[in-house]
Order: sequence, then structure tokens, then C-alpha cells
Amino acid sequence: MNKLKAYKKYKPVDYDYVNELPVDWQLLPNIAIFQERIERDFVDEELLSVTIRKGVIKQADVDIKKDSSNEDKSKYKLIKVGDIAYNKMRMWQGALGYSQYNGISSPAYVILNPKMKINSKYFHFMFRTGFYTNYSKRISYGIVDDQLSLRYKDFKRMYSIVPPLETQNTIVEYLDRKTKKTQEFISKKERLIELLEERRKSEIITEINKISNKIKLKYVLRIQNGDGIPSDLITSEGDFQVYGGNGVLGYYNSYNNDKETLVIGRVGALCGNVHYSVNKIWVNDNAMFANTNNFYKYVYYVLKAVDLNKLSFANAQPLITGTLVKNKYTNFTSDRNQQKKIVNNIEVKLSTINNAITKAQTEIKKIKEYQESLITQVVTGDLKVPAERAGKPDLNMNGEL
Repeated sequence: MNKLKAYKKYKPVDYDYVNELPVDWQLLPNIAIFQERIERDFVDEELLSVTIRKGVIKQADVDIKKDSSNEDKSKYKLIKVGDIAYNKMRMWQGALGYSQYNGISSPAYVILNPKMKINSKYFHFMFRTGFYTNYSKRISYGIVDDQLSLRYKDFKRMYSIVPPLETQNTIVEYLDRKTKKTQEFISKKERLIELLEERRKSEIITEINKISNKIKLKYVLRIQNGDGIPSDLITSEGDFQVYGGNGVLGYYNSYNNDKETLVIGRVGALCGNVHYSVNKIWVNDNAMFANTNNFYKYVYYVLKAVDLNKLSFANAQPLITGTLVKNKYTNFTSDRNQQKKIVNNIEVKLSTINNAITKAQTEIKKIKEYQESLITQVVTGDLKVPAERAGKPDLNMNGEL
């Protein structure tokens, strides 16, 4: 991988996730590496947050802002530059990171202060790998996933791979550069997808609006709410997809619809999203069924053109109702043949766009898999980063795989 080679000599280790390490690397209990920092009453420090995607960031940079202006911050925990913070309930999902800021964080976070000379960013990379998040999940305390908690008293009993400090520095320099290049690649592809989705929406609106007749959707749709099921019964695999407010949630062992239907998200940031289904599915109470006597695919595109998300009103979270949907005016033809013709025109135009979106999404998935594999092999000692390679520029990451 990227022409990196293995170390010259290895030694066997008793560790569930690797069976050997380079001879000068160590396997140490976390209590030998970190101590818990519990320092409070720093109410004037900047608020920090721990995220799955970005690690430790400023609360002001969080996409969904939380108004904490009236909260008592005296119990918030101090974080210093070089500390590692993790969310007790989400460590196993990768909610942790190295802090490049001084600040304070929620009492729900565990703050790790290095006890020995280390490069904290090396541990940032290692703790976020798949093998270590799985390890964290196994050690976390709780009956179901939503209740899992990795307490410091359990974390300190876990073991971590510790290379010599010079090697840690070399690895961090290399992975920082690789991660930056990877993120630049992903950002370009995500921007491309945004532009393609805008074009797709424009094509749908153009075709739908060729019909000048306008009617309320209540004359087109019959709407009813879905049925609630406990979240712990929704699985990652199964027979029947479960639709919620923001789309597919997972799977369930039963269904509440076995006919052609449209599903409209009712609650959540993406409420108003529309899905077409001809399969047996379960629609939960955060979404709605929408049925019609018209050509379903045509009505699906009509709803896409309307952009139902704009109807949402915010309370605790964005919400739309069946009444709001049914009172919305739209361009519409009741001529079934004309409906089919419009659908055909739309899908011909969308074919190339959809293929381009799928290609970009596949490229993002592949580069993320590559990055995860590279990081894992480097931080576990499978691959060696020579000091002279750490700062060398890549020649093969110019926006294309």
C-alpha cells in the first residue's frame, strides 16, 4: 500500500487485535499512558464538543447549534491542548479526538491527560480505527447499544499499542498529510454531488412545471401516519426496511405496507423527503404513507418538485403534517398517459446524472476504505513509515482515484 514496507523485526504479543508488533514497540495498559483530567469551574473558557466525524471542535462550529447560554457550566470539564476527549456513550462509534484547543466540555465526556511523553495525535488516529472502536464497544458497560458507556475505570484497563515517540511523530506527520489529501478529494466529490443533485432537482421541476394546471395535493393524495416500533427492535439486517423521518433506518421482522406507496418523512432535519416503494416495508410514526389513484411515479416526482421540506416548522425539531402537505398547491395533470410521458422524460434526463452521482459516491466510499486500511496498518505496525517519507508529497491524489 503506497509502497510502504513492513518493519524488519517483530515480536509476538498477546492482544486480540494483532499478534505481533515491531520489536521496539510496546503494548501498555491505558492507565500507564493516561490519567483522567477532572478540573471544573472554568466557566469562562470556550465550549468544545466531541464529534464522530471531526473529533474535538469548537461548539461554535457545530452545524446544529445548541443554546447553552443559560446552562450552569461550573461542572463542565477542562480540556487542554494535547488532551484526548471521548464521549462515554459514543466512544465505540468514534466520538473522540485530540484537542488542539483549550476549553471546557460537557460532564458526559472523559478527558484523558497524557502521563508519559507521547504524541497524542497518534492515539487520536489509533482510537478512531475500526479495531479500537470495536474494542471499546466490547469493554463498554450496558445492555443495549443505546445504553453503552465506556467509563474511565474501564478504559484504563484497556491496552494500547505504543511505538517509540520518534516513530509516533513520524506516523502522525505522514497520516496528517494523507488525511488532508483524502479530505480534499472527498470535499471535491461531495461538492460535485451537491451540484449534480441541484441539476437533478432542476430537471424534475422543469418537467413538472410544463403543466400549467394547479391543484391542491389533497385532491391527489391520501395520507396517514406510520406506526411506531421500539428503536431497539430495528436491526442493521433483516427482511423488511424501516422508514423513518429521514429515510431508511434499518430493518424489522414485520411490515405494515405491502403495496406500491410513497413515504414522506414527517419529523427530523430531512422531513419532507419522499421515497417510492413497491416492496413490503414498515413505515414508523415519524413518517407518513401517501397513496393515490394516479400514476405513482408521476406523483413521486411531483412531490420532489414541491420540496416539502420548506413546509416544515421548527419546534424541538423540524416537523411537517399531512394537513400541510395536502394544502400545498402544485402543477398537476390527471391524464395518466401524460403522467407516464412526463415520468419517462424525467428519467431519461436523470439517468446520466444519477450515474454520475453513484460514481462519485463509490469513489468517496473507496477512498474512505483506503484511508481506514492505511491508518490501521500504520498504527499497528504492519507498515513502516520511514522518517524520510513522512513529509514527502503524494503524486497520485489530484482529485481522481
